[in-house]
Amino acid sequence: MKALDHHIASALNLHSNEISSLFECDVLGYVGPMYWDSVELYREVIDKLVMNRATRDANKPYINDRLVIVLETNGGSVEVVEKIVEMTRHHYSEVHFVIPNYAMSAGTIWSMSGNKIWMDYASSLGPIDPQVQSLNGGWVPALGYIEKKLEMDAKAANGTLTQVDVILLNALDLAELDRFEQARKLSINLLKDWLVNYKFKNWNVHRTTNPGTPVSMAEKLARAEQIAADLSSNTRWHSHGRFIGINRLVSDLRLEIDSFSALPGLSEHARMYLGLLNDQMDRQNNPIIVHCPT
Repeated sequence: MKALDHHIASALNLHSNEISSLFECDVLGYVGPMYWDSVELYREVIDKLVMNRATRDANKPYINDRLVIVLETNGGSVEVVEKIVEMTRHHYSEVHFVIPNYAMSAGTIWSMSGNKIWMDYASSLGPIDPQVQSLNGGWVPALGYIEKKLEMDAKAANGTLTQVDVILLNALDLAELDRFEQARKLSINLLKDWLVNYKFKNWNVHRTTNPGTPVSMAEKLARAEQIAADLSSNTRWHSHGRFIGINRLVSDLRLEIDSFSALPGLSEHARMYLGLLNDQMDRQNNPIIVHCPT
C-alpha cells in the first residue's frame, strides 16, 4: 500500500510539474465541493505552495505571482468561494483556471475570478445557481426556490392561484427564502466584480464591434452584467446541473475562453493529473482534495 501511495504521489508531482512548465508558474489542483471544510485545507496547501518558492530551482523561469488552478467541482457555497478567492489573490496577481471536465454552479463563479479560463471541447461550466444550507442541514440550489416564488407571485397577481399553490406558499419559510435571494445577489455581484477586475483586466481595445476603439469601464461593466444575467437565468438553462460547453460560452455568452490546443501537452497532463487526484480522493475516502507538488 505504501508503495502504491508513493507511486501515485510521484505521478501527481510529474504531471503537475509538467503543467507548471507549460505555464511557467505554480500549479494547484482542486477536486470536490466547496463547503466550509474546504477553506482551511485550501489555506494550508496554498501556504505550502508559496513556501516552496524558497527551495525552487533558480534556473526555472517561473512567474512567482501567477497561479494555475486545475479545477473540478460540482459547486457549493458562494461565501466559501469568496474566501478562497481572497486567499488566492493575497499571494497571486494572475490566476488561470484549467477545467478538463467541469466546474459547476459556484465553481463557475470561482472560475470567473481568473484572468484566463482554459477549456476544450469536453469541458463545461454551469449556471450560477448557488447552493445554500437549508434549515434542515441539507444543501439546496437557491434559484429553483426563488423562481417558484416568483411564479406564485405572478399567479396571485392575476388571480390564478390554485389550492395546491396556496398550500405550498404557506409552507415557505420567508427567512429561508430571503437567504436564498441574498445568496443569488452575492453570486451575481461577485461574478460582475471579478469579471471586471480580473477577466476583463487586459480587455482594453475592441476587436469585433468598432475594432481598435478603446473599451470603457462602462462597457466592461455592461458585459459583466450581461454575462451574470445570462448565467443566473433559471428560465434559460432549466436545470441546476446543465452543462455549458466552450462553444456556447464563446458564441452565445461572448466569453473569451482559451483552448487547450494553444498549449501542446496541456490536455494530456491536465487530464492525467485530474484522474490521479480523483483516484487519490477515492482511495483516501475524502470528499475534497487540494494538491500542490512536493
